[in-house]
Amino acid sequence: MEGLQQEDLRALGPHGSHSPEKQYSWWRVMCLTGVDYFSSLGYQPGIAALAAGSVSPMATILLVLLTLLGALPVYRRVAVESPHGQGSIAMLEGLAPRWWGKLVVLALLGFAATDFVITITLSAADASAHILENPFVPRALSGQQVAVTIFLLALLSAVFLMGFTEAIGVAVLVVGVYLVLNAVVVVRTILYILAHPGLIVDWERMLTVQHASPLGLLGVSLLVMPRLALGLSGFETGVAVMPLIKGDLPVRIRDAKRLLTTAALIMSVFLICSSFATIILIPEKEFQPGGKANGRALAYLAHAYLGNGFGTLYDVSTIGILWFAGASALAGLINLVPRYLPRYGMAPDWTRAVRPLVLVFTVVSFAITLAFGASVDAQGGAYATGVLVLFLSAGVAVTVDAYRAGRRGRTRVFGLITLVLAYTLADNIRGRPEGVKIGALFIAAIIVMSLISRATRSTELRVSDVRLDTLAQEFIADSTGEIHLIANDPRRRDQAEYNAKLREQWYTHRLRSSEPVMFVEVTVQDASQFRSELRVRGDVRYGHRILRIESATVPNALAALLLYIRDRTGEVPNIYFHWGEGNPVLAMLRYLVFGGGDVPGMTREVLREAEPDPARRPHVHVG
Repeated sequence: MEGLQQEDLRALGPHGSHSPEKQYSWWRVMCLTGVDYFSSLGYQPGIAALAAGSVSPMATILLVLLTLLGALPVYRRVAVESPHGQGSIAMLEGLAPRWWGKLVVLALLGFAATDFVITITLSAADASAHILENPFVPRALSGQQVAVTIFLLALLSAVFLMGFTEAIGVAVLVVGVYLVLNAVVVVRTILYILAHPGLIVDWERMLTVQHASPLGLLGVSLLVMPRLALGLSGFETGVAVMPLIKGDLPVRIRDAKRLLTTAALIMSVFLICSSFATIILIPEKEFQPGGKANGRALAYLAHAYLGNGFGTLYDVSTIGILWFAGASALAGLINLVPRYLPRYGMAPDWTRAVRPLVLVFTVVSFAITLAFGASVDAQGGAYATGVLVLFLSAGVAVTVDAYRAGRRGRTRVFGLITLVLAYTLADNIRGRPEGVKIGALFIAAIIVMSLISRATRSTELRVSDVRLDTLAQEFIADSTGEIHLIANDPRRRDQAEYNAKLREQWYTHRLRSSEPVMFVEVTVQDASQFRSELRVRGDVRYGHRILRIESATVPNALAALLLYIRDRTGEVPNIYFHWGEGNPVLAMLRYLVFGGGDVPGMTREVLREAEPDPARRPHVHVG
């Protein structure tokens, strides 16, 4: 449990509301994004060729157009709206009110967990494929991909358990070497194709035989393009690392846009060139499961056209960036969960610590690896679904934001992009539903755990601070001797109600009319909030002193106020209630969902948990 993260941090990214101590140039930060984004070159060309066949270059061009004309503009806007690294999830949280916003975030967290966990397992599986297919690796390891993948995942977990720090320098080195080696492979293979034009003729002939007309070719490319969505990963990571960019806020936003644009352009060039090279030069059978190019198409080309020495160097580089991509994804999960769930009261206290989360996600990664047999192809659909759901959420967020701002032109553009992303997601789900199944499992697990946690933590004090305005402070300062508060429902607030409440306390609790009393009224604004700052305002109505509070729950607010008054005055205060009517089970549900319910009983329970000493505990009277 060492190193608990602050539970009440707002959704301001993994570094909170302040910039981290060390910041870097945007291109160096881009390399941190690149360990996730660029590492997909290790498996995306092979998956594209297996999914789309001879039309994969055209489908890849459509994917690049979706990247540059769709995902890139959306996330450039997300960068403007979330400069502290909140991302699209936080944007939707702000756009959706109350419990709806929390449910939207929980659902998106399920798909984000799918994205990150599959990034870990897919990257490890592809790294093991590069290890096992290397000609210098002993043949005794042949067929042991699951075991090797499990070993890599365990190694990743062990590093985090010992203590892992994201090193920009390591990311720059890994990404730099990897991109250079990929450039060598791509240039070498493209030059070879240009020197042997017959290869292009053979490919064109195959296209003509399979697809008679250009429109038919375009239609097929549109249909298979969603299966290539792996090449879209990395944009959400791009906005998450914004706090690491050097400069003030305007400079950070400008350089984040530059980071996103540069990364997208680099990846687009590699995707197009690699798709042409792999589909023209690699026999179709090698893309199939068990083939030498399955999950490692560019590595196959590196060995075939640059020799086993260079191919081994390429394998080592690919294994390094894939492993580091898993580390980046695990770091993302460790930052993502404490950012939302504890703040909602929807996670146990241990989820704020790194090591328990690492153990949980490692076990989940083991289970997914075993379930999919460490197959890169089998996990591709789940990965693409997680990526596309986050993309779609970003598209919806920026579209709604533009609509609320009255920018009709931007609303139309972002709306059209969102529709294209929705089609891409729907088609991917139709063809490969395993992503939705895994996402649904994550969502169900998160919601069940969240509801249990919210219920078990409901009697926490749940108030980070208590602040009184000038008049409320005067009321407290003027209180001498015993302090008496009368809880009142603030709906009517007329003179007859206050007088009736006073007569009830005189009759039921034998309060003397000469004893000074204060009314306290709590208005529930947003019951979905868990922890908040308590602001108390003084008011005078019909000669009565009233303390008015706005809070997420009535009992927790009253308990916090009573403890504050005790600590401020040195007197143990008294509060008086009237018994409510109704089923106690329904009252508990009203408390959990609407912040009300059995107010006297829950106030006493919150006080009992917050103050174990009965002699110092404020007194709750019910009549």
